[in-house]
Amino acid sequence: MTETVEMTLKKSQKKAVEILSKLVSFPVLGGQSNIPIAEWIEKYLTEHGVEFTNVPNEEGNKRSIHCRIGPAVDGGVILSGHQDVVPVEGQAWVTDPFVLTDKNDGKLYARGSCDMKGFLACCLAALPEMKKADLKKPIYFAFSYDEEIGCLAAPELAEHIKTTYSEKPKYAIIGEPSMMQPVVGQKGIVVYKTHVNGSAGHSSGIRKEVSAINEAARLILWLEDKMNRLVAEGRIDERFSPPHTSIHCGIFERSGIAPNVISDKASFNWDCRVIPMDKSTEILAEFKAYCRDLEKCNQSKFLGFKIKTELDHSDVPPLDTPEHLSVVPLIQELSGMQELTTVAYAAEAGQFSNAGFETVICGPGDIAQAHRANEFIEKDQLNKGVEFMFRLIKKFS
Repeated sequence: MTETVEMTLKKSQKKAVEILSKLVSFPVLGGQSNIPIAEWIEKYLTEHGVEFTNVPNEEGNKRSIHCRIGPAVDGGVILSGHQDVVPVEGQAWVTDPFVLTDKNDGKLYARGSCDMKGFLACCLAALPEMKKADLKKPIYFAFSYDEEIGCLAAPELAEHIKTTYSEKPKYAIIGEPSMMQPVVGQKGIVVYKTHVNGSAGHSSGIRKEVSAINEAARLILWLEDKMNRLVAEGRIDERFSPPHTSIHCGIFERSGIAPNVISDKASFNWDCRVIPMDKSTEILAEFKAYCRDLEKCNQSKFLGFKIKTELDHSDVPPLDTPEHLSVVPLIQELSGMQELTTVAYAAEAGQFSNAGFETVICGPGDIAQAHRANEFIEKDQLNKGVEFMFRLIKKFS
């Protein structure tokens, strides 16, 4: 009896659950070695006759993986996802976060089930069908590490793909959870840490000294004012919520030793989430210029007054894919959804776009479930992810 396409699809959807169960069992957090999960994926690829390439870090304790299924011709598509997850410590999990749990409520619970091992499972579950198909254009897998701590591996992974293959892939689909809706834009993000060095002294002499806390407060207010000035200047992109670049101070470290002692040190962490029309480098340059003016003003009181700002989270570029590019009708066809959207969270999409690939975000699951206790992916979303892969196979055959 010949197996129908529907029967094959259902088998692949069941296989996706089995693979997801294995993937979530690897508690690889961002920043940690991902060798165990990478080795499992590599073994799976080998079992299906797929040659792969590693892109290791300098220490050799982490590696990205990429491979090609299909002919060495131009015009292929990269399916990209990350292998790491965020921590679970301090969260109120009802089940073991690293055991895929089915409560018979239509959901599969585990850390990474939604963000974004569900997408990896869909890719791997469809691999046998990709191998059997007479693909006219290639499909590539590109699985990175350390996405959750700054999308650190994606730039090297994207460039490695460009230099490894003689042909040129055209598209990149980043499988972050979007409920399978095509995403053509994302905000960029960068995080900085600013240190302020003031002078200690008796609080009664505040006009003679330089309080690190007071000067840090001025800097934080400058950042807020800068955000407001961007809005006032019409730097608005209504596709996003909020529709402007946001600048925010999230950590102000404890400084000072007593209420009656002028603080000599203060530091704070701030993030900048830019819409595509803005550049975080320009905002930082303007901030540093203000810092230099503040230094000159205060060094007349205390020569040792200094402000130092350092990178705390790598600068992840925004994504802004024009609707006239051919990747847009492609992703609409594959997803079965015509409406295009944007997201405020950061992902590796902007990095693949900067590498020269027509890039979109589209994957199973709801981003609202990511990074929280009792994370889950709906079974229906996982099934739709596999259906997406089958449409891709048909499209490229």
